[in-house]
Amino acid sequence: MLDDPRTVRVSGDETAAVFRRVEDADAESRPEDYRGRPVPEAYVWCNLTSGNGSRALWLLLLPFMVVNLAHWMRPNARRAPRTVRLYGLLVRLIGLTLTVLFVAAACEVALDLTAWQCAGTAACAERRAWLGFLSVDAHGAGGWWSPPGRRLALAALVPTALTALLWYLSHRTWSAYESQRPLSHQPEPDDGDTGHALGKPGFWYGRRLVARLRAAHTAAGLLTVAAAVGTSAAGFDRRPGGPVLLDVLGRVLVGALIVGTLVVVGVVADRGRTESKIDDTVDRTLVRALPYGALALLALSMVYAGWSRPGWHSTGRLPGDMTFGGITLAQGALVVALAVVAKAVHRTAPDHRTALRGLGGPATAMLACALGGVMSGGIAQRVADWLDGTSGLIKGPPVLLSWQASVIPPLLIILAFLCAALAVRTARIKKRETARVPREYHLDDASDSDREAPDASRTSRIAGTRARAALTDEAPLMIGVVSSVTLLLGGLAVAGAWATGKVPGAAAEGSYAIVQGGADTAQALGSWMIGFGFLLFVTWGRRAYKDPSARRTIGILWDVGTFWPRAAHPFAPPCYAERAVPDLTWRMATWTRATGGRLVLSGHSQGSVLAAAAAWQLHPSVRKRVGLLTYGSPLERLYGRWFPAHFGPAALTALHRQVDCWRNLHRRTDPIGGPIDLPGECGPQVDHKALLDPLAYGRTEQHPLPAPILGHSDYQADPVFAEERARLLARLKPDVPRQRPENAPQGSTGRSSG
Repeated sequence: MLDDPRTVRVSGDETAAVFRRVEDADAESRPEDYRGRPVPEAYVWCNLTSGNGSRALWLLLLPFMVVNLAHWMRPNARRAPRTVRLYGLLVRLIGLTLTVLFVAAACEVALDLTAWQCAGTAACAERRAWLGFLSVDAHGAGGWWSPPGRRLALAALVPTALTALLWYLSHRTWSAYESQRPLSHQPEPDDGDTGHALGKPGFWYGRRLVARLRAAHTAAGLLTVAAAVGTSAAGFDRRPGGPVLLDVLGRVLVGALIVGTLVVVGVVADRGRTESKIDDTVDRTLVRALPYGALALLALSMVYAGWSRPGWHSTGRLPGDMTFGGITLAQGALVVALAVVAKAVHRTAPDHRTALRGLGGPATAMLACALGGVMSGGIAQRVADWLDGTSGLIKGPPVLLSWQASVIPPLLIILAFLCAALAVRTARIKKRETARVPREYHLDDASDSDREAPDASRTSRIAGTRARAALTDEAPLMIGVVSSVTLLLGGLAVAGAWATGKVPGAAAEGSYAIVQGGADTAQALGSWMIGFGFLLFVTWGRRAYKDPSARRTIGILWDVGTFWPRAAHPFAPPCYAERAVPDLTWRMATWTRATGGRLVLSGHSQGSVLAAAAAWQLHPSVRKRVGLLTYGSPLERLYGRWFPAHFGPAALTALHRQVDCWRNLHRRTDPIGGPIDLPGECGPQVDHKALLDPLAYGRTEQHPLPAPILGHSDYQADPVFAEERARLLARLKPDVPRQRPENAPQGSTGRSSG
């Protein structure tokens, strides 16, 4: 970025910092040396997204990150505060179901498949020597740990450890990345009208909400484990003729679990983010004590289940079908309700550029639920195969998981047809661009006899790159179709599992042979695919742990997914912008205050989003001293369409009017960046016409070798970049920035480029 191997860190630490060239480190003390030219700085935040190998483990938190994105995809609203709050509440509840789903999957593996089924079946336990101390023999006898309740109590340590790990990661990452205090400033009176909520003082400081959600989700995980252990024993104690005392204790325990669940839901539904001020308020004692109360209930459940019960034997499955079926139904109902609310919000301020006409958030939430289902079902299927193989000694995972696996092949078939349709569309765009490329490079100008003739291969590569870059704009269609089909097929899977109580192949017995064969094939193929999907997550994470290049690829995914604060799920990967935006804001505010200078804030790709967010956090008087130069920017193409409440046309138009000046560069070969496309006369003022890529079609005096197709990278190679930066700098006052004496009046004394 600085085009010099000799750099020095002028502010920051090893995680994120501001750098200068060595010769520019003390530029403010030598203003005469910088008369007529800027002082370049570079802010580097890559360690917040890629960093060391531990970042690869965040890939397993992908469903939590996706549902958190759904929170920020709310359509732009006008005079609908209650509906907006309802939207946030529904997303938070969907996030809560994901936590319960993950812990329930761990319970399925540890408690049901391992402790209840395999350890309770002598033939299965004999194949796994490490289960010897839990197993029973052919006559039902065994050691002290062999009774079903004690096996369940011991196995409950696995999902408990998972819940504790999620709590620890959330707490540690918040302390490391998100605990930076933003620059204090008063909210502007037009925040609500212009839509730039990112300018509110508390937007990048979600400490209280994250702490409250972390307590609630941790308690929800522990209560899920307690329910898996305690309700099984309570169900046995309710049999006729059983001990009255144990029956009463079981009913009291179940009642306490219900009360705890209601408290958790109440805490999650209490209220959302507080953005109008920096919220340092400590939550009520009830919220802070909630995880400890859930842990106490879990300990009581383990003690209660471990009580000796002669005649209790583990047969069949634990009642997991009802659990997973209830979670799936709750998620489907919440997604449908979220769609209704999102559509109502969108009608208050309709915008044709909003993704899926306001339904981007519900569609993304549905994908988060699907990802959670793939990961939870995949690990259950693979562990069942590992424990039993094809011997049929144990019943395996719940029937619902088999039905959900059987609908994956139809979903992939529909996705294949969708991809084929997009391929046809891409071919048509390429054909259209093939005719346009020679005109743009003036290859058809008959008056110039020295003009190079078009090269079919070169033209095809340029047109193909443009056509593939345009596929980004088809993302709403793909996500909308996949989420809708997933919702429909998921509902059919729940109905089939509850109506038949059998896996799809067995449920088709007695029907036509082709029906039964198709059901068997779909179930087997889907089971393999769902397990493969989970293994793919693990393998990709393992590769990223060892391979820095793969970790950087995952870092690109985190660039978008973890830009937003954790507002819907506390176990999502940490928000790097809660460190990066305060860094930039503090640097700009303190530099302008100390020198009285002005600056050009230049950002590429995700850096342009950080630049806009940081500019919104500045005081209006400082914001007018900032010029923006963005290139390869997804501000409108991605953020404006998918996050219209915060980057919609009204917000970007307000930003354009509030900063000193703003220019945006883009290419038609860029699959990520695009024009800002502001309405009215603002658009031409911000967007430069699309840059030619490659810079030259053939060999020229300036490009004797073939110029590469750059796409999303290396915008600085285009001469237009230097021209636009010079034009922005020319708008600023010509004096050179220098260190102002203490107590000197603030004024404009220079310029700088950061």
